[in-house]
Amino acid sequence: MSDHIVWHPALISKTERQFLNGHKSFVLWFTGLSGSGKSTVANEVDRQLYEMGVRSYVLDGDNIRHGLNSGLGFSKEDRVENIRRIGEVAKLFVDSGQVVLTAFISPFREDRTRVRKLFEPGEFIEVFTSCPLNICEKRDVKGLYQKARRGEIREFTGIDSPYEPPLEPELVVDTSEDPVWESARNVIRYLQDNGLIGLKGPNF
Repeated sequence: MSDHIVWHPALISKTERQFLNGHKSFVLWFTGLSGSGKSTVANEVDRQLYEMGVRSYVLDGDNIRHGLNSGLGFSKEDRVENIRRIGEVAKLFVDSGQVVLTAFISPFREDRTRVRKLFEPGEFIEVFTSCPLNICEKRDVKGLYQKARRGEIREFTGIDSPYEPPLEPELVVDTSEDPVWESARNVIRYLQDNGLIGLKGPNF
């Protein structure tokens, strides 16, 4: 970063923006294998939050690679940069007083820990979408696992690139056993139990 770049302070604080929205702001960081249900559960949580009057938005891995991160590949270096950028974007959402849900494989613990450090305590909620590899492969609606098995895709998480599951996530949802609505409801219940949203919606 250039020495000539100086941070410009905002006139409106994050707390003031949270007060305007009527609820606290934080990131729900969904992580798990491809096909584990990250995007599906995140979008269902988003829908339920919307119905409760909570301002939220989903950042989806595939969607982000169509725009902001379209120039990145899938090497380890590019994956690290992919997650770094998303962490910074998620921080902007939280600073704006909103709830942001991110659905990214984010396979490396070090990267997720680095993103966590961008936030104040309690603002980063890691949600591990737990699902066995064989079930993720059966779901394989995009055919990615088949291509990886044939060697058409290199560095594919779970096949020839590792996935490091969270050691102490705030929440685990078992998408191999629970239906989508129940997994989402478990997330909502966690938010309510921890005072991040009220029992019927916004809470500040």
